[in-house]
Amino acid sequence: MRLEDFDYELPPELIAQHPPPERSASRLLHLDAATGRISDHRFTEFPRFLREGDLLVLNDTRVIKARLLGAKDSGGAVEVMVERLLDPRRALALIRASHAPRAGQRIVLADGSALRVAGREQDLFEIVFEDDALAVLERAGSVPLPPYIGRAPDREDEARYQTVYARDPGAVAAPTAGLHFDDAMLRDVEACGAKLAFVTLHVGAGTFQPVRVADIDRHVMHSERYRIPEETAEAVARARAGAGRVLAVGSTSLRALESAAQDGSLQAGCGETRLFIRPGYRFRVVDRLLTNFHLPRSTLLMLVAAFAGLENIRHAYRHAVDSRYRFFSYGDAMLIERPPAAV
Repeated sequence: MRLEDFDYELPPELIAQHPPPERSASRLLHLDAATGRISDHRFTEFPRFLREGDLLVLNDTRVIKARLLGAKDSGGAVEVMVERLLDPRRALALIRASHAPRAGQRIVLADGSALRVAGREQDLFEIVFEDDALAVLERAGSVPLPPYIGRAPDREDEARYQTVYARDPGAVAAPTAGLHFDDAMLRDVEACGAKLAFVTLHVGAGTFQPVRVADIDRHVMHSERYRIPEETAEAVARARAGAGRVLAVGSTSLRALESAAQDGSLQAGCGETRLFIRPGYRFRVVDRLLTNFHLPRSTLLMLVAAFAGLENIRHAYRHAVDSRYRFFSYGDAMLIERPPAAV
């Protein structure tokens, strides 16, 4: 397939610049991919789509304050965007400066602490903090809002660009489908007889990188770390053995589950994934997907097209634009039922 197959027109005013007043105050588009039928709802109606024995799998990664401002010893301004933490003091990062920093370059941050450039790996630099990296980021960093949000982060973003169940720090972008859930909604889900389980996938800045090749089969995904707890693998097995359906909350939860099932069955443990899900992919674990609306020509749009069928997604996105849904990270949600033929 070609990159232009995944393009669509989006009026800029539909790109959500702020979260809704309350987490669950968003809208919900429901797509039954078996029939192509779509319907419009409020997210508060989400529990009505669940039944006894269903399993919701959520990504419990926690967004770190990954954007740092500083200066070289020479005085030149520097912006550091942490891509991933390697250990308590080392990280890989994108660095913006008038001249690329050299190995050994010291960068002084706005709070007076410093880091050193240890080397380079293609577009990323390995950096070493003089103090604990998470402590420095919490103290001196800012929330790494996506590039399509055209404003500086504020105090509200520190809470709202984070799921209420986030607990494992390491992401530089939020698993945005989870932003719609508040504690009351999670209780409502369990009151329906559905179960909750968690995976961890630390979302990297590469999630925002465009696909630059016309032939999408030539695209190489960025690598991301994931973890599947033993109790989550067991919960998936129980759901599959009964009448329950496995619902991934977000594309990151889906990628973690599918990455850990490439041998045919879901395996607990940790790993790195470059799994590129596009039309033609055979899903092994996930039956239903809750997701936000995605960028044109993006790998995430290709993922939902693989899940629901490209024509279904084109139709649903046209409807969402015509109905003035809010798009992207702080936007509205979409629940997709996978067609049986895709099993």
